[in-house]
Amino acid sequence: MRAMPEETLLAFDFGEKKLGIAIGNTLTRHARPLEIIFSEVRDVRFSRIAALLKEWQPQRVVVGLALDADGGEQPATARCRRFANQLHGRFGVTVELVDERGSSMEAQRLLGTHDADDAMAAAVILQRYLDKLPAP
Repeated sequence: MRAMPEETLLAFDFGEKKLGIAIGNTLTRHARPLEIIFSEVRDVRFSRIAALLKEWQPQRVVVGLALDADGGEQPATARCRRFANQLHGRFGVTVELVDERGSSMEAQRLLGTHDADDAMAAAVILQRYLDKLPAP
């Protein structure tokens, strides 16, 4: 069996006011918070995302998918899907959607604070993705 090639991944915790970003890779299978974009302006967000994609050159990106408590769709689900589609359309990058339920609470627990947790939530989402990859 061939080993999975090493990939760098960026993850996004999408919010209309803030956008949390994390980075990780398939070799270490570890995700870490990277930054938070504090802007509601689409052009500002996509300009910063373009710079991050150029800097880190991820092979794929992960977007947290907002679902309700039962795993069903809610209004925020469509916004997450639209953002994922925009990433793919604008940058041609492969996008994976990952259930983000509970990621903000887990991020606050990991940080031990209620401060801006969006980048840590993105790391939680990315870690979930990495943890589900097949063993090397």
